Amino acid sequence: MTTTDQGFTDPALAARLSDAQWDKLLSRAEPRDVVRGDYVFRAGDRDYPMILVESGEIEIVRDALRWTGEEVLAAMGPRSFAGELGLLNGQSAFLSARATGPGRVWCLARPDLRRVMAEEDELGDLILHALWARRELLRRGSAAMTLKFVGPETSGEFLALRRFAERLDLVHTAVPLPLDGSAAHPVHAYPAEDLPIAFVQGEPIARATPGVLAERLGLSYEPGDEAVVDLVVIGGGPAGLAASIYAASEGLSTLLLEAIAPGGQAASTSRIENFLGFPFGVSGGDLIGQATLQAIKFGVRVYAPCQTAALASAGDELEVTLTDGRTIRARTAIVASGAAYRRLHLDHWEEFEGSGIHYAATPLELKQVTESPVVVVGGANSAGQAALYLAANGCPVHLVVRGSDLGARMSSYLVDRLAEDSRIQVHRESNILALDGDQHLESVSIDTAGQVAARGLFCFIGAEPATSWLPALDRDQAGFIRTGTDVTPAALEGWLPLGRGPLPFETSVPRVFAAGDVRRGSMKRVAAAVGEGSSAVASVHRVLGAPVA
Repeated sequence: MTTTDQGFTDPALAARLSDAQWDKLLSRAEPRDVVRGDYVFRAGDRDYPMILVESGEIEIVRDALRWTGEEVLAAMGPRSFAGELGLLNGQSAFLSARATGPGRVWCLARPDLRRVMAEEDELGDLILHALWARRELLRRGSAAMTLKFVGPETSGEFLALRRFAERLDLVHTAVPLPLDGSAAHPVHAYPAEDLPIAFVQGEPIARATPGVLAERLGLSYEPGDEAVVDLVVIGGGPAGLAASIYAASEGLSTLLLEAIAPGGQAASTSRIENFLGFPFGVSGGDLIGQATLQAIKFGVRVYAPCQTAALASAGDELEVTLTDGRTIRARTAIVASGAAYRRLHLDHWEEFEGSGIHYAATPLELKQVTESPVVVVGGANSAGQAALYLAANGCPVHLVVRGSDLGARMSSYLVDRLAEDSRIQVHRESNILALDGDQHLESVSIDTAGQVAARGLFCFIGAEPATSWLPALDRDQAGFIRTGTDVTPAALEGWLPLGRGPLPFETSVPRVFAAGDVRRGSMKRVAAAVGEGSSAVASVHRVLGAPVA
């Protein structure tokens, strides 16, 4: 006998559970009798359970908003369950569930759901796939109106909200306002100084930021039941995600703290073609999206935006201090904070950030420059990938490279494709001299080509390690963290009582590790970062005395 989610007709959305799997879920749940009109959870609830329907029917409702009435999205009959991906990533409920008549349901708390998924691999995969598929369906329907952004289409703040929501796979919609500065809209009319506005369940938040939004949606850091966690990973790029996944899958209680949104520089890459297992290439956004889902599957608690201010030893433990003053106690930490994008020192640079200057080339940025001329600056793979992506989508591209040899820092397959693409003009031994435009970037001056029209400037000139908040760690002159045998002798004075030196990927502070772009000597490639993150966890196990898988 099988059980099918009757609320969704698409097989991809329905979890077919055996009697044994159904009974396993019920064994951890609490029963509740309901009558018509009873809500089993409401939009906005911070800690709502998975609802298992034994008898009767539960309807999933998008509540009424300021501009529209409520809508019933699905009906869940006997032997089905209600819930979507928010059950696992900690997000507050954005839909409501209520009984259409008398019946009995079982409420499975989030911690118990995680435990069941960890104990039962097949059951866990079935549930994860159903919850993820439901979220993807909800993104395309009216549920997206429960989180709506309104702002000028070229506003950096508006773009930051959209990027945050997309990186975290939030169900949302965005309403870009025209470039003429008008805030008029058939539904929304607000002063320009209040933009961008985020509507959460129809209620406006003026001058919204990702941090404010995360707090409202239940995605900001909240202490768990444990006083000390096994591992805190600081940084949500490929290295941090890989470390989190390996640690959590091997039984370590793991927190992932990301200052902006998961992905790092990898998420800004339009296409990665030399990553193992993807013969047809993969976008950075897709790769990071799947990695984040994988982290959630294994029980990693992901918090973003969540910025770390300090990391210090506290006896046999570590103390991580967040910028809001809250502290986290951990047995070990992996610093994978990556690097911050470098900027050109030009007049009006800050003025055009968010209104013409970009540090990523993804579909989100492409919408800002559709089929318009653009300039890409940089000589490594990310610049080459961006130029090809923009050209393939109708943008004439000027690629500005400071050096004479394009192949010095760029993979040969990219160099060959750039040479073959008539839509891309490569300017070697060149520099950008000036930017021009009114409210938006309109042209760029190149020393070897003069002034060229440019709707966008895409900057890929490298990055500086995000380590200024770690003065206690041994770093090189550029700020990259020394690890393992690379740690200088002067930084090892406090290690004598331990009777050992730093392990691979361990920094000058015991129990603190580093991986990815932030580490001195790293390869600055996605695949290398993934390998470093997972390898650092092997050293974490040695410190904690746990077996290495």
